[in-house]
Amino acid sequence: MKQLTILGATGSIGQSTLDIVALHPERYHLFALTANDNRAKMETLCRRFTPDFAVMSNADSAQELHRAIADLPTVVLAGDEGLTRVAAASEVDIVVAAIVGSVGLMPTLAAVRAGKRILLANKESLVMAGALFMDEVRRSGAELLPVDSEHNAIFQCLPAGSVGAGISGKGVRKIILTGSGGPFRDIDLRAIEDVTPEQACAHPNWDMGPKISVDSATMMNKGLELIEACWLFSVDHSDVEILLHRQSIIHSMVSYDDGSVIAQLGNPDMRTPIANALAWPDRIKSGVEPLNLLQVSQLDFTLADDRRYPCLALARQAWQQGGDSIAVLNAANEVAVAHFLERHIRFTEIAKLINEVMERTPGGPAGDLAAILEADAGARRLASELVKTRL
Repeated sequence: MKQLTILGATGSIGQSTLDIVALHPERYHLFALTANDNRAKMETLCRRFTPDFAVMSNADSAQELHRAIADLPTVVLAGDEGLTRVAAASEVDIVVAAIVGSVGLMPTLAAVRAGKRILLANKESLVMAGALFMDEVRRSGAELLPVDSEHNAIFQCLPAGSVGAGISGKGVRKIILTGSGGPFRDIDLRAIEDVTPEQACAHPNWDMGPKISVDSATMMNKGLELIEACWLFSVDHSDVEILLHRQSIIHSMVSYDDGSVIAQLGNPDMRTPIANALAWPDRIKSGVEPLNLLQVSQLDFTLADDRRYPCLALARQAWQQGGDSIAVLNAANEVAVAHFLERHIRFTEIAKLINEVMERTPGGPAGDLAAILEADAGARRLASELVKTRL
């Protein structure tokens, strides 16, 4: 039986992982569940699964949870120290890194340094600190398996051993990332300025949290996934093509020199890539209905338009600039999306704010974690100051 820690248990990835764990009680034991401050939901999960540990990032929420589940054997921890402890504990075999945003970097790195199997859903860990992160994976012997549906699809379509080792000499011509285009793929460009957070979060194919949903609407999620793919598979951004695929049936593809294109298909449900990474190299039931090809009437593909999705161009620009530019991009995006969700800025101002932060932030090397965190903090301060001038 594998011991499992889920970082971000109350989010959509965490919930999907728990659905799979519930189907296979003979395979997995929950060592730890973590959350930010959703005490009520965490109490429900603790009573259902009785993990050995429960960690709340928020100290007040941890105290409330401790009182609420005093009748359970679950030990409640708090803060960064608690997150790091359950990510790196010697008892743990698998860590699901599903905390959304840059706050997931440190506990995920702790799991990597402890040599765990990492199911990576926190793309910001690679986006912010890709070189350092992958160096730590190689040094520790950690097993890194991507959970994002696109990267998991690429993982399944590439030859074994491609994560961290690259595709050189394997006959790969191009990696093809697919994206639905989000809820505004057909809207008149003149109307995009006035869209609301509710409209941005109404994804046509996937059920996701608000931040990821907005990233899908701007296509910044695909820009971050491009950067993530470059680190995961040791390729340049020019080796990655992005296609809009509105059905979300083909989750990504790999084009080979011999003319073959290998694709991974499935219903748009995150339980499929999670189950693939959780049990790899085995295959287990995920609870997802098999894809019915007779009901798939057509598969459409178009190129992503930078006028509609300027965040894509910003992501490629950050990758080309290198150094801490990628951390700056990610930080500015997190601040911009948060302010859009609070209705402080318009949807179209998200990309404009990111661009302004990048233009006003001198690029520097990303040689160590301290430099990366400093660039991240500086970009957040600048982005917040720029938002205040717009209010």
